[in-house]
Amino acid sequence: MIQTPFYLIDRAKLARNMAIMDELRESSGAKTLLALKCFATWGVFDQMREHMDGTTSSSLYELKLGRERFGKETHAYSVAWADHEIAEAVSYADKIIFNSIGQLERFDNQSASINRGLRLNPRFSTSGFDLADPARPFSRLGEWDAGKIERVMDRISGFMIHYNCENDDFDLFDSQLTRIEDEFGALLGRLQWVSLGGGIHFTGEGYPVARLAARLKAFSDRFGVQVYLEPGEAAITGAASLEVTVLDVLNNGKDLAVVDSSVEAHMLDLLIYRIGAKMETSGDHPFQICGKSCLAGDVFGEFNFPAPLQVGDRLSIADAAGYTMVKKNWFNGVKMPGIVIKELDGSMTVAREFGYADFEGNLG
Repeated sequence: MIQTPFYLIDRAKLARNMAIMDELRESSGAKTLLALKCFATWGVFDQMREHMDGTTSSSLYELKLGRERFGKETHAYSVAWADHEIAEAVSYADKIIFNSIGQLERFDNQSASINRGLRLNPRFSTSGFDLADPARPFSRLGEWDAGKIERVMDRISGFMIHYNCENDDFDLFDSQLTRIEDEFGALLGRLQWVSLGGGIHFTGEGYPVARLAARLKAFSDRFGVQVYLEPGEAAITGAASLEVTVLDVLNNGKDLAVVDSSVEAHMLDLLIYRIGAKMETSGDHPFQICGKSCLAGDVFGEFNFPAPLQVGDRLSIADAAGYTMVKKNWFNGVKMPGIVIKELDGSMTVAREFGYADFEGNLG
């Protein structure tokens, strides 16, 4: 048995998402770019690149990884490019997207050799968390003044508009896109391409993919633009788990089980957004599943099991692909989970293991 903890990526489950990706691309004409900020585990890029058109990034290193490990079309975005980064970024990118007019003007000469875009902020979003809301008051994420944007339209060929966040409501997507069309239509019609960003949960159960495809095609046809989507979670929903082992059980008023992993170190977004982990289990025996770090609130959640948990039991934390491997850290020196790939034939490939040398090397 493979030593826990490890992230287990299931190619068969990934294939299910990729099939929906193909359906959407073929029906809508839209291109899809993997959002590396969400998932960048390149051990399965060989499978994903057959069903996606490239990658989009949020930094120079993500950009380089996308170019070297994924290939195909490579979009470069950053909230702010530094002087020492811009030449290298341009060398990797097919398109570079500036977050502000100031950055576009600052790097006008250095970026003139490739297609350029600007981030447009429509001043609304679907995010329920202020922390993740790109349209929050005084947001630094993109430009919204059409008059200011008008003055640089001759320097850009596209917009990136990222305003969805785990949006599984097609009608909401439709109505918000209509608002964008109404407010910025005069500018949209002068572009060659528009990225509508990520956060559209079109691989979720029951999502009306055909309606989304028709809406994207209508948008493309109306303005004469190539539409891009930047799926992160949608590409890898349900495709991975965090495999852990119970190290201790105790009762301090309720039954607790401590596992060989940590929420803060290995599934940080659960803490950031105050949400519980997911497990596919049921029964008459409730346990709180706890991480092994010193943080008092290092808790995955409470779940019911068919029998009382015991030391040595193995558990699977579900839906552990998005914003996990890209955010894992060495808090408390807790062993970083390995990365294991379940192949289509059911065999297991250990793609990466981490040890003390990685911990030490990360610190000096």
